[in-house]
Amino acid sequence: MPRKPRIEIPGYYHVLNRGVERRTVFVEPEDYEHFIELMCSYAREFGIRIHNYCLMSNHYHLLLEINRPVLSKYMRQLGMNYAIYFNKKYRRSGHLWQGRYRSWYVTDEAYLYALMRYIEHNPLQAKLVKNPQEYPYSSLHAFLDPTRRPSCLQHSVILQDYGNNVQAIKALLSEPVDADQLKELKKSSATVEAPEEDKPDEASLKRLFDNVDDTKERNRRILQAYEQAYEQGYSQHRIAKVLGLSQPTVHGIVKRMKKKRAIPIT
Repeated sequence: MPRKPRIEIPGYYHVLNRGVERRTVFVEPEDYEHFIELMCSYAREFGIRIHNYCLMSNHYHLLLEINRPVLSKYMRQLGMNYAIYFNKKYRRSGHLWQGRYRSWYVTDEAYLYALMRYIEHNPLQAKLVKNPQEYPYSSLHAFLDPTRRPSCLQHSVILQDYGNNVQAIKALLSEPVDADQLKELKKSSATVEAPEEDKPDEASLKRLFDNVDDTKERNRRILQAYEQAYEQGYSQHRIAKVLGLSQPTVHGIVKRMKKKRAIPIT
């Protein structure tokens, strides 16, 4: 039985995903940078605040905040578009990620800073660096070097609280995380794995394309179905499935139509 889409409520989420079979998903600096670029671009599009991130060679951690139910949509677009980039670049095919991302809803603000340190300390735990601020593909490194700071970190909790006080940021996020505290962080009811809800009605998506033979009209309706995803949950994957198209084809149509800004069908 397929898993159900998640219920999404406003607040903070810790998000994690890995490469399929724990394989490498970031090979060289360009790959990390492209993922960060996509992460920020879609964060702006969906109104998501990025607070912390750490990209390891075969997985990533994000701490983000939503104010409307767009997390699944955001993560689909981020994962799908990075996979398209990676597969094309390295001439591979098939799934890049091990499955759907995992997410935990953080219900207690007291855990936020411990979670931030946990995310930033991943390279230290993996013995890649001696100090977490040395790792180039984490938000801590970006906080301490404004010239490398992605725009989507501008509204992070850290910068809102500490601005460009790099010494205070370094002291806060470089502080060791107690192993017992980490264990409690994972088990505690203060971090609840995001629940799920029933699938939206696919029949209404199919009806949207009834008796549509004209390609331009079909493309306008693809954009309409995609933009309804904030409420209906119509991903590009589901639209492609209903129409018998490939997901990259639907992605290309959406991209072109968004540039043209077609008038919505009423």
